Amino acid sequence: MFSRHSILPALLLGLQLGALGQAQTPSSAWFAIRVVDAETGRGVPLVELETVNHQRFYTDSNGLVAFREPGLMDRQIFFHVRSHGYEYPKDSFGYRGVRLKTVPGTEAVLKLKRLNIAERLYRVTGAGIYRDSRLLGRSAPIEQPLLNGLVFGSDSVVTAVYRGKLHWFWGDTNRPSYPLGNFHVPFATSLLPGEGGLDPVLGVNFTYAVGKNGFAKEAARMPGKGPTWIDGLVVLPDKNRRPWLLAQYVKIKSSLTVYERGVVQFDDERQQFAHRAMFPKDVPLFPHGHPFLHRAEDGREYVYFAGGMPLVRVRANLESYLDPSRYETRTFLRPGTKTGVQRNPDGSLKLDWQRGRPKMDLNQVNKLVSDKKISAIESPLHLIDVETGKPVLTQHGSVYWNKHRQRWVMVISQSFGSSMLGEIWFAEAARPEGPWVYARKIVTHDDYSFYNPKQHPYFAKDGSRVLFFEATYTFTFSGNKHPTPFYDYNQIMYRLQLDDPRLNLPVPVYERPGDAGSSFSTVHHSDTAPRFFAQPRPGDGTVAIGRNESTGRLVRLAKAADALFHAATDPDALGQRYLLALHEWTRVHQGQTIYSYGTKPPANGEWQRSDKPLGHVWPLPGELKVDE
Repeated sequence: MFSRHSILPALLLGLQLGALGQAQTPSSAWFAIRVVDAETGRGVPLVELETVNHQRFYTDSNGLVAFREPGLMDRQIFFHVRSHGYEYPKDSFGYRGVRLKTVPGTEAVLKLKRLNIAERLYRVTGAGIYRDSRLLGRSAPIEQPLLNGLVFGSDSVVTAVYRGKLHWFWGDTNRPSYPLGNFHVPFATSLLPGEGGLDPVLGVNFTYAVGKNGFAKEAARMPGKGPTWIDGLVVLPDKNRRPWLLAQYVKIKSSLTVYERGVVQFDDERQQFAHRAMFPKDVPLFPHGHPFLHRAEDGREYVYFAGGMPLVRVRANLESYLDPSRYETRTFLRPGTKTGVQRNPDGSLKLDWQRGRPKMDLNQVNKLVSDKKISAIESPLHLIDVETGKPVLTQHGSVYWNKHRQRWVMVISQSFGSSMLGEIWFAEAARPEGPWVYARKIVTHDDYSFYNPKQHPYFAKDGSRVLFFEATYTFTFSGNKHPTPFYDYNQIMYRLQLDDPRLNLPVPVYERPGDAGSSFSTVHHSDTAPRFFAQPRPGDGTVAIGRNESTGRLVRLAKAADALFHAATDPDALGQRYLLALHEWTRVHQGQTIYSYGTKPPANGEWQRSDKPLGHVWPLPGELKVDE
């Protein structure tokens, strides 16, 4: 989690919320501007409308602006229209905006083209979530649409379903009465959808734990100077199978460095965390990020921690969670070495789970790259942009199983992308261990941060075809010196339609030799490395590839339903010029066939390459060649 406080948003919000008490202003005195998603028709939050003299207004979570400016009513007023990941058409002079007649009691509707794949739904935390809706006399879907728990803004969230309720814990939190707020974890609960909770498309009704002053109280104050932050939140059983809500806590110095870490355990009677264990200062592995449970190939259930890539795990019980010596990290380094690299016979990196060594970090990876031990594209901390084939440095995210995709899906932020920390990416893998390779950007920001995305798998809809996630929207770390009123330092919810054809990402294709020839499958085989990547579903510019039952050879198919995978027919049309042609190689005089995207013939014998490729496929990370 990250920390910051800003006086400006609090002052602005306090002044503007004062207007809500002016009941003498009827809703008919306001001019309503409603901004909607042109695709879904839903109101778009966080749209900036700026007048020629630089007055700025921001749509609330219904996509509404209530406009009532002295001297500017009943006039033609031009508004520049801007929003992260959305676009308004240009006029003949190149301005993205619109001229509106500001007649009190009327409404103008503006339609925005969504550039993001994910759709912005509403602000989750903070004050004035439905401010403009209330000024216009309109309803709001949540019970506390203006101010809940006296919370002005909160840093990154962690959640867990515990004792039948969804428990929410945040980082540093602002309040109305003073720039310094709660630095020791505020806390709220909500009911689950279908069990009394709101449909997640509409919002979340929080019940905050508050102090005598009405402000969200501290749920995890640990002794020592500086803030207390928590993550690694998970419910695990003890030896008697009793479930406990656990989390890692850290104590933070002013330089945002950790000087103490350990484990806290939720006290049901006091409704706050109690200290359970302290970890040694030099402990190499610990719980961090957003956990998920998974039964691994060894038959044991583990907690995996997606503090970025899911490279850390521990057995899924209370005793193991409390013992840092039992944690494992997935690495390609030889045991006992810092630079010795393990590789499979095919040249790919060989990763396994090891105890007693720290999770690989960016400095270590960069050193291995500079020493030419690995290529930059092989880094376990990077994904690959499916559009360009270039590496994407991951920052923080969450991973959960998705029933519809039948894969683990990742929503993760990027460091040093088109913004410092404002880009969100989607990826998927057959196993938590990966390979996590090709990804697509689903949310973008212009010089603004949107970090620590958290999926909400318990909100999934339509057979898990619709995924919900939120992240922290803040100007911190972005270089932007103009925090967005109301929205800054708050959580914003998005939904992602997993049937969107742009999320038809390449998956590994495995080859298994057999007596009747090789068989190919997108199903992971633990004893086989992938041969290449291809799309699991048909798409524009793809061709179905299947197996001829009589010859065992790969062929183009007329029916996509019979395909083993789908290859691209024209990489240029897809805009993915780094794709490589997949050819059939036949061993002269023996009839043996293999399939490769390389131009170099296979070893051991004389081989002949097919004149035409079956299609174009996405190469393995170590073999990507992308022009800068």
